[in-house]
Order: sequence, then C-alpha cells, then structure tokens
Amino acid sequence: MYKITIIGTGYVGLVTGACFAELGNNVICVDNDTAKIKKLKSLKMPIYEPGLHEMVKRNVEKKRLSFTDSIQKAVQDSLVIFIAVGTPPQEDGGADLTAIENVARTIAKTMRSYKVIVEKSTVPVETGNWIEHTVKINLKKGVGFDVASNPEFLREGSAIYDFLNPDRIVIGVSSKKAKDILLNLYKPIKAPKIVTDIRSAELIKHASNSFLATKISFINAVARICEFSGADILKVAEGLGLDRRIGRSFLDAGLGFGGFCLPKDLDAFIHISDKLGYDFKLLKAVREINQDQIEGFIGKVRSALWNIKDKQIGILGLSFKANTDDLRFAPSLVVIKRLLEEGASVRVFDPQSMEKAKPILKKVYYAKNAIDTARDCDCLLILTEWDEFKELDFVRLKKIMKYPLIIDGRNMYDKASLSKLGFTYIGIGR
Repeated sequence: MYKITIIGTGYVGLVTGACFAELGNNVICVDNDTAKIKKLKSLKMPIYEPGLHEMVKRNVEKKRLSFTDSIQKAVQDSLVIFIAVGTPPQEDGGADLTAIENVARTIAKTMRSYKVIVEKSTVPVETGNWIEHTVKINLKKGVGFDVASNPEFLREGSAIYDFLNPDRIVIGVSSKKAKDILLNLYKPIKAPKIVTDIRSAELIKHASNSFLATKISFINAVARICEFSGADILKVAEGLGLDRRIGRSFLDAGLGFGGFCLPKDLDAFIHISDKLGYDFKLLKAVREINQDQIEGFIGKVRSALWNIKDKQIGILGLSFKANTDDLRFAPSLVVIKRLLEEGASVRVFDPQSMEKAKPILKKVYYAKNAIDTARDCDCLLILTEWDEFKELDFVRLKKIMKYPLIIDGRNMYDKASLSKLGFTYIGIGR
C-alpha cells in the first residue's frame, strides 16, 4: 500500500484517485475548487462516469479515499504525488502550463521528505525538465525527489475499465528508485509496463492521440468518397478493420472527433512540432478534415430542408460521445449554433449533459425525452450515439414529426428499415 496524492479532481484525477484507492492504496485527492471538494465529500460527483460514484463511495467508506483543498497537508502525507491539473489550449495551440508550474512550486515549498512527482496531465515534451527545475529552485536543501511521467489513456465513458485493464502502462523515469516505486504501485494491474525516459513518455501520449485522430479523419475522408461514388462506408470500414494491421477501432465515420483530449492534443502536437522545427503537414490535414466534417453535415441539413430558416429541428445527443456529460469541443455545439444563426428553432435532448448545456445553449428547448424532442419537427438530427437512441419507437416518432426526416451523424440506424417505415434517412458516407 502506498500513500498517494492526486492534485486535480477532473476526469483524469478523480478516476485515477478512485482506482488507486480501489487497488488498496491510501489516496488523497486535492483541488483548489472548494465547492467541488465540498461536493465530493458529500459523495456528489462533478462529472458523469459509469461506476465512478459507487467506487468513490466504497473507498471513502473504507477510509482509503479522501478529499481536501489543502495541497500542503496532502503532499506531506504522501510518497507519490500525481499532477492531474488542467492544461488548457492557448490561442496558438500550445498548452497553458501555468497550473503545472504553480503546483510544482507549491509541492517544492511543502516537501519535507523524498517524493516521486508524477506528470499525469497531458503535457508537451520537455515539461518534466521544467518541473524538475521549478522544484529545485523552490526546494529546501537536502530534500530528495524524482520527477516521472505516467501518461493516462482513459476514454470518457469507460475510464474505470481503461485504468484497471489498460493496453499498456507507460512510465517515464530518470532514476531506479522512481522506477521501482511506480512499477510496484502498478503491480496489481496485469498489463505490459513500458519503462522509458521522461521525454519519450511525454511524446507517447501526444503521438497516440494524434494517431487516433488521424484514423478518424481518414475514415471520414473515405466516407466523403463513398458519398460521391455510391459506396457504403459501413462495409468499407468493415473491410478495412478486419485487416489486423489496421484494426476496426476508430473507423466509425461521423461528425468527427470532439471532447477535450483529441482536439487539444492534436493542436498541441502540431504546436510542439512547429516549435521544434518540423512542419507536421499530416496532422494539419487531419485537423482540417475534422473541421470540414461538421460543415459537410450542416450542408446535408441545408440540402434536405432547402431552407433552414423557420424550420423546427430536433437534436438527439449533446455530449461529444456516449456515456459522458462532457461538452468540451462537442460537435453538437457547433451544429446547434449554426442552425440558430440560420433561423431555425431547436429542440434538444441528452441523457446526461442537459444541465451542463443550459448555461451554454440558451435559445433552445430542452425536451423531456427523445419523443418530446421530435414533436412537430421538420427534421431529427442524431449527434451522439447513446444506446437508448437505438431503441426509439419509430412508428410513434413518425406520427409526431411534421416530416419524417432523420439525418444521422453517427450512422446508428439501418437505412432500409427506416425507409420501409416511411422515413427519409440520410447518414454519413452511405
């Protein structure tokens, strides 16, 4: 059992803290947002993640997991300190590392004994060097420490499973002591452990997310070719995915990638590359294709309705993907904004993200359920692939819509089946 501090209680920090506690460690989660800490102490989750509430509750009751806004006490009581604070994008695409620096400085001023300080946040290559420098210039003489990098590969909606059943665990270290501590910490998890230098570990995260973004943009570009040629992207993706060298994951054509990780990390990797003197044209094309995908989808809506002005449009799905309430960089926000600008009235429904959407989207009607969303609509748009949307009562849906038109941004439905029911169905690449 280790005494661990997690600084930052966002998606990564909170899931990481809960999972380490589940493995039997004593974990303190720290955040300077006192309101959030108060909620967590009351077992109210600031995010929706399947299974998280139950895991947090279980480990709080077993006294293995606690929450505080005092970074000083948490650091003093722990051996391993994970930094999981936000690194938001700047205008030039680079990551804002102000919070990382502030945390490193505070840790240094608080430390009274040896600590392993671990980057968990996604950071540019060479950040580890700056953390080490910051700690050294603020540290009392004679206190030892190591800096390490341990990037996360958690998917929102399946983050707990991903933590406990990872494809690999990446550990970037510069000392045997830090290596032994982190390998022992992760010993209960049966997965390949990749031990490398800190810079390589930092690059692995950006390279991984950028490659996944590339797969998505590739299949979306192929979907456009399918539309021009009359091919079916579902069959094309199936044929591609069965090749073991390629794999089926991340080959679902749709609105493009959203969320906080892929867009931010792609921009950051482009920025890093430019800074180091390499023009990463491939990733710039990936970004451009992703942006064009939303424009293409809005074009489908415009073509199907002739004029968007004065039309009533239903939206099913707001979060950037299913099983999360995260709206950051969600394609739905761009689509809805454009529809409103063009004079449409919009009705929306999402199983989890409605409350988060209300401060952002103020000129839409928030429906009670999927059926209510479609009432008197000229068109129904599918923007998030929630499981409950797969089981819609299409017979009832057809009766309450002004016109039975579905434009599916996630290719959830069978075109032939809906056509038999009298729907006009438009998908992506089909």
